[in-house]
Amino acid sequence: MGWIRQIQDEEATGLLRKIFTDAVQRAGRVWNVVRIMSPNPRQLRASMGLYRSVMQADSSLEPRLRETLAVVVSRANGCHY
Repeated sequence: MGWIRQIQDEEATGLLRKIFTDAVQRAGRVWNVVRIMSPNPRQLRASMGLYRSVMQADSSLEPRLRETLAVVVSRANGCHY
């Protein structure tokens, strides 16, 4: 199994520290899906921007339905969401 070094909160500096701080303010913690991308903060920021665009932008689908669909697709793909 592969292993990716994840940067811990106390190690984070610069952009990554801001991303982690924002994550804690938003969700109460830094979720693993965020932490796994911590070695490359610029890609993490871009990925989070895409996620927010898909999940929070104006849409005919309610946010709760979008989240439910994400969980169902993740489960069907054998991916922990």
